[in-house]
Amino acid sequence: MVFYFKARPEAGDYTIFMGLDKYENEELIKFGFPEDIWFHVDKMSSAHVYLRLNKGQTFDDIPEGVLEDCAQLVKANSIQGNKVNNVDVVYTPWQNLKKTASMDVGQVSFHNPKMVRTVRVEKRINEIVNRLNRTKVERKPDLKAEREAVNAAERAERKQQLREKKRREDMDRLEKERQAEMRSYKNLMVADKMTSNKDVASANKSLQEMEEDFM
Repeated sequence: MVFYFKARPEAGDYTIFMGLDKYENEELIKFGFPEDIWFHVDKMSSAHVYLRLNKGQTFDDIPEGVLEDCAQLVKANSIQGNKVNNVDVVYTPWQNLKKTASMDVGQVSFHNPKMVRTVRVEKRINEIVNRLNRTKVERKPDLKAEREAVNAAERAERKQQLREKKRREDMDRLEKERQAEMRSYKNLMVADKMTSNKDVASANKSLQEMEEDFM
């Protein structure tokens, strides 16, 4: 089971989601999207909360209000973190999550610790948590199928881009060949019309001989 939430509407169309338990979190880790940002309470047990950005965005583009929504939601879903103030929430792109065979279910580390950021949550804000909970929807998605569908769409897009690139290259090549042929034809025409001094002298001599013969 995966729980889906809608971030504050004025910030844009952003979806926040989290797994029911550590086993569901394992699936989310395995089949995440490049646009997903992972949130967790630092040094405490908590839910794994994800924010799905729009295509092309990075975690530098997270609106401040959406960041607050995610941080409040992950704090509210931490048994220990929900009881104390001044909790640190860490977040990082899904692609930075590192999973090894020796780790427990739902446990992760990071490929690059420098890609992990921290936001301090001073206290729980019930207004935010309650608003998010009112948008809560439970689903049983086929995470593997969703990931495969995205992969297929990305492959099709890359193929289309390659086809378009080849078409442009072919058109450029044909245009260059046409221009070269036109230049060659013009040079040939100019050469046919050119006359040398020898040709002029020969023509004059022939005319003089014709006049002498006539006389």
